[in-house]
Amino acid sequence: MTEFVSLSTDFENDLKNIEIPFPDYPRPQLKRDSYLCLNGEWNFRIENRGVTVFNGSITVPFVPESRISGVMREIKEDDLLIYECKVTLLDSFIKDRILLHIGACDQYADVYVNGKPVGRNVGGYLSFGFDITDVAVIGENIIKIVACDPLCLDLPYGKQTNKRGGMWYTKISGIWQTVWLESVCENYIENIKITPDLCGVDICVTGGKEEKTLRLHGKEYHFTGENFRLDIEEPHLWSPEDPYLYEFELVSGQDIVRSYFGLRTVEIKTVNETPLICLNGKPLFFNGLLDQGYFSDGIFLPASSRGFEEDILKMKKCGFNMLRKHIKLEPDIFYYFCDKYGMLVFQDMINSGKYSFILDTALPTVFLKKGISHRANKTRRLAFENTCKGIIDNLYNHPSVVYYTIFNEGWGQFDADKYYDVFRSIDKTRVWDTTSGWFKTKKSDVESEHIYFKPIKLRKSERPLVLSEFGGYSCKIKEHSFNLDKTYGYRYFDDVRKFEDALVSLYENEIQPSLKNGLCAAVLTQLSDVEDETNGLLTYDRKVIKVNTERIKKMSEQLYSEFDSLYKSAKE
Repeated sequence: MTEFVSLSTDFENDLKNIEIPFPDYPRPQLKRDSYLCLNGEWNFRIENRGVTVFNGSITVPFVPESRISGVMREIKEDDLLIYECKVTLLDSFIKDRILLHIGACDQYADVYVNGKPVGRNVGGYLSFGFDITDVAVIGENIIKIVACDPLCLDLPYGKQTNKRGGMWYTKISGIWQTVWLESVCENYIENIKITPDLCGVDICVTGGKEEKTLRLHGKEYHFTGENFRLDIEEPHLWSPEDPYLYEFELVSGQDIVRSYFGLRTVEIKTVNETPLICLNGKPLFFNGLLDQGYFSDGIFLPASSRGFEEDILKMKKCGFNMLRKHIKLEPDIFYYFCDKYGMLVFQDMINSGKYSFILDTALPTVFLKKGISHRANKTRRLAFENTCKGIIDNLYNHPSVVYYTIFNEGWGQFDADKYYDVFRSIDKTRVWDTTSGWFKTKKSDVESEHIYFKPIKLRKSERPLVLSEFGGYSCKIKEHSFNLDKTYGYRYFDDVRKFEDALVSLYENEIQPSLKNGLCAAVLTQLSDVEDETNGLLTYDRKVIKVNTERIKKMSEQLYSEFDSLYKSAKE
């Protein structure tokens, strides 16, 4: 019988020192002074076909499958998850309108306030909210959220499965991001869209009054309408080495929001007859790791935001400058930390549809990498398209996000060329990888390869060459492993020194020689172990880093130096 271990993390200590989990403002680029976080203990009931099978409490925003939620039980496809909390609203908090926000709830959610329905949401990854002004009262209010998660494959679901194992992970259900309230004036700023270049930013404001004022570095800029161009004297560019952020306030009538931006561009240029991805007009080697965003304490969330922060900082210390956020959208706080610390992000869209091991993994790994596409019904098409558009909109202002992947290894892939056109028309400021790994189509900004089971030998391409997955070397540290019986990886090592030597050899003998053929980005699998997978640089509980940080940093620096020497003329 397989034995699983419930691994604790150091981040859980943070929960002992705070009253509310994840108290961080959920929207770092649109902050107001009116913020009421509803995370913490909620009444929680599970009903199955009218029968109560659990009645107690849950710690929001952690999913009931996780230990730190206080529930830790499997959720069935026909379970109803019933959340309730009491909220006291003071007259001093209330302006003109009251907005209820739910960061994410997987997969279906019906929301009630004081017994009255206020709205429904379908989909597990995007934030949503409702205006509850007409049903809320001064004093005590009851918020009720009824969720269910049948793991509908027509909706984006990522790597969740009912039968976890190998590269597929524990299904999560219900609320998994912050629930919060804000109160706003009648004409409030609904959204800010910031498009940077190397001289300034174009700002588009949705909502608010006609007359607006932007405050930056002690100066005020007045404008009318939605659009404003701000040119910066002596611009300070954002980069991984110097992640400078401009913080500003936007005033519209009585509404004041705080935000920030970074000045940077991402584009493709031909340098020395080689197509490359350039940051701020100069070629850069994107040295990254696959980051799946799973944690042993909260599964889809770490116990505190420090979990996100430390992942980023530890990988920066190893010399990496990029994370490929793999088939998962994180809370905004993760992307804020990437902006703040200078960690570039390659962001994946989230797959839907049925997965076939033979079609999507076995045959492509051997030889079949072209000409395959799945079919999608109307519901799946609409859900995929809406989720992708939501991701693009949500991440548009983050300078760290530079690259999108639409389909990974053919999982649920359909109409790839069409979606390249659709999504790129929405955001032309980033690089688009249509089909990461295989089942390539005509339209993509890059040539994207996955190589695990053979030596890495890459040919020159007419498009920037990206090794979007490789490695997968496994080193299992039993006292920090989720599965004591089974392990998953692509090459196995019984101690950390052999593991580290093999990684360094892989970079020195296969990645570095590929630079002369145009390789400009590489993504090692992976940042951390995840359940059965033990191919991370960090263990699943984040307590052990399996490599010598200084040695890996030196390896990264050699990689950058070799890349710079090949394309030095473009950097001068």
